[in-house]
Amino acid sequence: MYLGLGIDTGGTYTDSIIMDISAGTVMDSNKSLTTHSNLIKGIKNSIEGLDNSYLKDIEFVSVSTTLATNTTLEGKGHPAGLILIGHSITGALSTDNVLSIKGGHDADGNVIEDLDDLGLVEDFVMENKDKVSSFAVSSYFGVRNPEHEIIVKDLIGELTDKPVVCGHELSSSLGAYERAVTALLNAQLIPVTDQFIRSILSVMEEKGIDADLMMMKCDGSLVRIEDALKKPVESIFSGPAASLVGASHLAGVKTCLTMDVGGTSTDVSMISNGIPETSDSGAKVGGWSTMVKAIKMCTSALGGDSHVWVQTGVSIGPNRVTPLCLAAINHPDLIDKLAEMDKPNVRHMNDIIQPTTFFVRSDSEFQGMKDAVLSSNEKEVLDVLGDEPLSLSDISMKLGEHTLMFSSILASLVKRRYVQQIGFTPTDALHVLRDYIKWDSKASRLGAELLAEYLDMGMGGFCSYIKEQVVKNMSLNIISFFEEDVRRSDIEKMIDFSSPLTFKVNHPVVLVGGPVKAYLTDINNMIDANIIVPEHHEVGNAVGALLGDVVHRTDVLVRGAGAGSNQYAVFSETGREVFDEYTDAVAHGLELSKKLIAEHMTGYGLDMNMIDFDLARHDVRSGFGTSLETKLVATGIGSPRR
Repeated sequence: MYLGLGIDTGGTYTDSIIMDISAGTVMDSNKSLTTHSNLIKGIKNSIEGLDNSYLKDIEFVSVSTTLATNTTLEGKGHPAGLILIGHSITGALSTDNVLSIKGGHDADGNVIEDLDDLGLVEDFVMENKDKVSSFAVSSYFGVRNPEHEIIVKDLIGELTDKPVVCGHELSSSLGAYERAVTALLNAQLIPVTDQFIRSILSVMEEKGIDADLMMMKCDGSLVRIEDALKKPVESIFSGPAASLVGASHLAGVKTCLTMDVGGTSTDVSMISNGIPETSDSGAKVGGWSTMVKAIKMCTSALGGDSHVWVQTGVSIGPNRVTPLCLAAINHPDLIDKLAEMDKPNVRHMNDIIQPTTFFVRSDSEFQGMKDAVLSSNEKEVLDVLGDEPLSLSDISMKLGEHTLMFSSILASLVKRRYVQQIGFTPTDALHVLRDYIKWDSKASRLGAELLAEYLDMGMGGFCSYIKEQVVKNMSLNIISFFEEDVRRSDIEKMIDFSSPLTFKVNHPVVLVGGPVKAYLTDINNMIDANIIVPEHHEVGNAVGALLGDVVHRTDVLVRGAGAGSNQYAVFSETGREVFDEYTDAVAHGLELSKKLIAEHMTGYGLDMNMIDFDLARHDVRSGFGTSLETKLVATGIGSPRR
């Protein structure tokens, strides 16, 4: 046997599996709640639920996570400093610590202005090194000539030991703004990824697991943990990529559509002939457009733990809460509190003021929030909260103020994760309907009764409606994935529940995630497809984390060295080189492409005869047959598993 340990840390659960990779068989699996304030605890709990007799024989460990995604979505990245060379940015940036200096190059890699402002860089670094966790450097046309980025990076390294990332290290695509955003997000995510990786390594050491550790990138490939720490932005959508690879393996199909129903979101993606489909544009997350290659995905902020709340109607999400059924397991007194809850006036109700919401204090150290400034009112509310759930009425009584005083305060504390909210969710609705029972159904029923009464509905009818809305959202995601040019509102009209229309999918549709079996029949009524719920679907992400390949791609461009020049330039990730003859430049580009792939794969213990190597050449010619430029794209694919 060749045993591997796969771990996926999501926004709600941390999953772990032990697999005999040589046979592709899952030997054991476990799920535990993700502990955001102390990741080690959740990872340890998940692994300790496995058969520990296997652990000493583990030879390969791989992980995936949505922590980078969630951090970016919530604007919780660590503070970073950004240095722009040769340009400034008028668009939005996720930091105020920005310096713009002279320098940069043109599209041919020639210097536009000399780099004469290094004194300003030194002042900027000394002023900010104690305020930020890292620095990002992005130069105008840095992908065509990175020399200015490298000079500034080296200078920062002399002044501080804080991590420094350059734009040219992350992407070879043009686009000054997107490259700067990518570099900045990467810098802000380094501490988050560092915490996650250190947590994994700590648990591995404690459990005596001596094995290679790798991480899944958002294109479905694997990367060494050292490289993952340098480029954490590439782990955005790592979790969905892992679920796609895992679903394909568990279902035994090379081509399929995958729908991953998590606690926070529902994600749809596609794998064709064993290769994840990737987006033509870079990954977009939290309103930021990056240059990171990622799987093509349709996602919605509706999952099993989305908050169900009522006002004049029913809303689901977008915020995630702890389900009542789960909270009641950890806090048995919650049952009595629900039975005695005050019913707020519907005119005052929002996603905080509900008859089914409770609040507990979480760890304020999470993700650097210890430096955040709380208002006196926020501190006052936080001081009365502890480990036991309190309702809005409880808080009001303790502080002697009307409940309406605390709505915005609690919303702010929940958003910044000082406080965890408990409420009714789609998971609770499934417990009431007895379609999926894992925790305390009584808490779910009490919550459903309270909310249904506002709508003059019965408990069962209310929960059936919630389930219908979740199924409708799932179906919309599947159709929207294929029909990108059709407005979602138009698709919604087509699949209205009173309509007999169904949407046919010719490929198998694989469902992964805890409660997906509960939705199978209803989805099949709207989507005409071979829908598969494979064994171990609950831990599909952890399975996928083990099964990716090492994939490395290099882009080399050969073109004229500049207007009026008779020389030719070769642009690559190593920089810019100039040749007198076009044929010599192309020959060097071909040799360099293979060399860069070989060097990268050597770091994984892979020789060229152990990988699949492909080199594509595209010549752009003038009307007279003369080559204007040559693009070389080399790709190497190899397995990190021995």
